[in-house]
Amino acid sequence: MTTFKNLLIDESGASAAEYALILAIVGTAIAVAAIGLGKSVAGAMNNAKSCIDTKGTTCS
Repeated sequence: MTTFKNLLIDESGASAAEYALILAIVGTAIAVAAIGLGKSVAGAMNNAKSCIDTKGTTCS
């Protein structure tokens, strides 16, 4: 019975679960930011390519 009480009182597993949840949230945020930034960089590269391809004209 004492062992069961000690297991109920022990909160070390809860800390590990909280850290795992924080890691999952931060990882998801980084992935979403990387996808958004990747699309933005790809658009800028395509714009630069089209400016190079149409030499002599002004690009914005």
